Amino acid sequence: MFITINTSTMKKNIVIIGASSGIGAELTKILLAQGNHVYSYSRNQPEFTHESLQHQTTDVTHTDFQLNQLPDIIDGLVYCPGTINLKPVRRLTTEDIINDFNINALGAIKTVQQAYKGLRKSTSASIVLFSSVAVQTGMAFHTSIAAAKGAVEGITRSLAAELAPTIRVNAIAPSLTDTPLAETFLSTDEKKTQSAQKHPLKRVGTASDQAEIAAYLLSEKAGWMIGEILHIDGGMSHIR
Repeated sequence: MFITINTSTMKKNIVIIGASSGIGAELTKILLAQGNHVYSYSRNQPEFTHESLQHQTTDVTHTDFQLNQLPDIIDGLVYCPGTINLKPVRRLTTEDIINDFNINALGAIKTVQQAYKGLRKSTSASIVLFSSVAVQTGMAFHTSIAAAKGAVEGITRSLAAELAPTIRVNAIAPSLTDTPLAETFLSTDEKKTQSAQKHPLKRVGTASDQAEIAAYLLSEKAGWMIGEILHIDGGMSHIR
């Protein structure tokens, strides 16, 4: 008798950097509901608990940044930290640019380096990074963040080439999403309406919009996808 095992239903070990809020928190809830084990690393403790959720407090900006107690086998790695630093180029400081690069790009590289051994032991590992609509679509006052997220897109494609075929690497490029990170820009109904009107779908993106796509990229359903930058931005990057 032959027994077929549906690997998509087997519990996986997923490491999420930035799982305490926003997209990372929504993704964590989705993955836990699917029966996976999530290893959370962020500056703050997640607001929810679960028997399959393990949290470690850490900060990607610290020179001694470490991912302690990683699982032996890592089936998925998601790097969520980001910044929204919008300034005219004449007001950007070296510190601004370095901080954006450290959080968005360098932090992603350091995370992959530390998780690499565990990822190589998985039979279907997937890495998901986050870019921004500002990389493809020229937007005023986005010089620093576009530079940092542009680096993330380059990292995505380079890692995809280097780690194939054992590890898939893809990225998501959102537009402004209603998360704590964007709170300043969506703090009133008027601001939300103005932002919504800039998008062909006439609404602001949610953390769930991005988290569902990240969960898909981690799954075997996306097993033929590698080196892709998915523009989950309400049509802003392609439709006028």
